[in-house]
Amino acid sequence: MTDILNFNLLLTKTKRIQTKGGVQAKVKSKILCFQYCSDESEHKDPDDCQKWRDTTLMKQCKNEQGEIVKCGFLFSETGLSDTWTGLILMVLSLLMLCLCLAGLVKTLQSILLGPVAGALKKHINSDLPYPFKWLTGYVFMAIGVVFTFLLQSSSVFTSTLTPLVGLGVISIDRMYPLTLGSNIGTTTTAMLAALASSSDARTTTIQIAVCHLLFNIFGIILFYPIPFMRKIPIAGAKMLGNTTAKYRWFAAVYLLIVFLFLPTLLLGLSLLSSVVFYIFLGLVLLIFLSVVSLNLLQKYQKHRLPLKFQTWNFLPEFLRSLKPYDRLITSCCARCTCCKCGAKPVEDVSVSYGHK
Repeated sequence: MTDILNFNLLLTKTKRIQTKGGVQAKVKSKILCFQYCSDESEHKDPDDCQKWRDTTLMKQCKNEQGEIVKCGFLFSETGLSDTWTGLILMVLSLLMLCLCLAGLVKTLQSILLGPVAGALKKHINSDLPYPFKWLTGYVFMAIGVVFTFLLQSSSVFTSTLTPLVGLGVISIDRMYPLTLGSNIGTTTTAMLAALASSSDARTTTIQIAVCHLLFNIFGIILFYPIPFMRKIPIAGAKMLGNTTAKYRWFAAVYLLIVFLFLPTLLLGLSLLSSVVFYIFLGLVLLIFLSVVSLNLLQKYQKHRLPLKFQTWNFLPEFLRSLKPYDRLITSCCARCTCCKCGAKPVEDVSVSYGHK
């Protein structure tokens, strides 16, 4: 497939796509500039090029006398290394992202009140008329693809819709196909970047982009067309939402464990030994299957189980409940006079999913 795409591009004499960044490119040039070591640059000697790469990636401007002068961007005269410059920009970008998302949520909450919310809820959550009712999810999936392609960002699309779910305007069952379509739409960014790459690297970049596309397509085939499989991610989302509503600290802990601790642990075990890695995965799979099996037996065949295993009370509290961790975090926060956190009472928390 990639060979065919690359061959067609060569036949049409497609050149590398040069896009104009507009305001974004102008702002970026005022913050940080990079100087690429290529045949057109002043570092034509391979040894000189490698020496320059080991020094810095930031652009260095020189006058006619060969002296380094100010280039005109923010970090040109700070004297900071590439590492510290990257860390500062990463923190600033994450801070700006959080502020923009918070402003987006507040704006949507103020706009979608009263009759506007009712009208959106009525039309978005409604199904297509019979006999096309089964196509409703796929239509919204296509809408997610189109809007994500136009925005060129699945994060913006899903972040815009997430507060609408919290407000009860969109149900989780409707949000699910929109998110799946967004995952397909975001692959177009990688495909466009692959088509814009140089001819010698275009085959490899197209292969990576196609892998990204096929990964999302096969995930949708696995978790959407079969009605039973749709319930798994939806039930998981509801469970995580209810848990976060009860214990506010759970969201931060979940992100740290799933996106930081577990990948680091698995990477370390894989580098340590493949045997240790597979033993660990086997133990995790065994525990998971045991928990699922016992839950199913407790739900459907409870009378056949021994009295001890009819509930999870035989385990210590810290293995079957988040209450011990909540008490610990609440007590730690209570000692800080400038910090108020902890869990809200269950009675004071109400989470709306757009349907009952």
